[in-house]
Amino acid sequence: MSAIILDGKVLAKISEDSIKERVSKLSEKGIKPTLATILVGNDPASETYVKMKRNTCSKVGMESIAIELSENTTTDELLDKIKLLNNDKNVHGILLQHPVPSQIDERKCFDAIHIDKDVDGVTCLGFGNMSMGIDAYGSCTPAGIIRLIEHYELEVEGLNAVVIGRSPILGKPMAMMLLNLNATVTICHSRTKNIEKIISEADLIVGAVGIPKFIKTEWIKKGSIVIDAGYHPEKCGDIDLDGIEDIAKAYTPVPGGVGPMTINTLILHTLISAEKAFN
Repeated sequence: MSAIILDGKVLAKISEDSIKERVSKLSEKGIKPTLATILVGNDPASETYVKMKRNTCSKVGMESIAIELSENTTTDELLDKIKLLNNDKNVHGILLQHPVPSQIDERKCFDAIHIDKDVDGVTCLGFGNMSMGIDAYGSCTPAGIIRLIEHYELEVEGLNAVVIGRSPILGKPMAMMLLNLNATVTICHSRTKNIEKIISEADLIVGAVGIPKFIKTEWIKKGSIVIDAGYHPEKCGDIDLDGIEDIAKAYTPVPGGVGPMTINTLILHTLISAEKAFN
């Protein structure tokens, strides 16, 4: 039996249609779901990501506010901007694009975002609430992965899950989300000893280490679920997917797997925030 392709493009399109309908209903009541994006500096990749997010807002009928700050912006200046957005009742979600210039305390600025507008799931409070099973917007990439898993009705409970990567907005929240679904979770990273053996025993693998093809096909156990959250200029992910269709039970293609779900989840969270504000 051939592997299930976890198609993020297809699911994102289905979700967009649903989001459009919900946005339209809110608009009829005078509420326009609005995402504020903050871009600090001139990083070309960040500019592209923000543009994609704003374009998706437009596609579903949502508003977006683009805030572009100079490379020399200070932490206090950025905090002042975030405070203004927190206090703006017409803004339902705030996205601070990572990374920011080195002189800025990024963590302090992330945590300044009001929990109700933390639609990108970057605050420590949001992470803590999510981990404890309290309502919160999860970090968008791992939350999008969970949505993919649930859409394709893959059972996670009881599985031996291995997350390769420990970033605060991907690896760590991914592990907590899987743990909350009753998986048994191991977190690895680039310095983990015997990583090949650990991965070879996994029923579910999430590649989130940020290194092209770091995880080799021959390490992967037959019948496992393979999630590749990486994307690199070489147009590959963190996992060597060559021949994966003959090994995995299900897998995400690169591109077209996890990526579309990240942006879609951000837009969905912003919509939910607007709905909560109205109610």
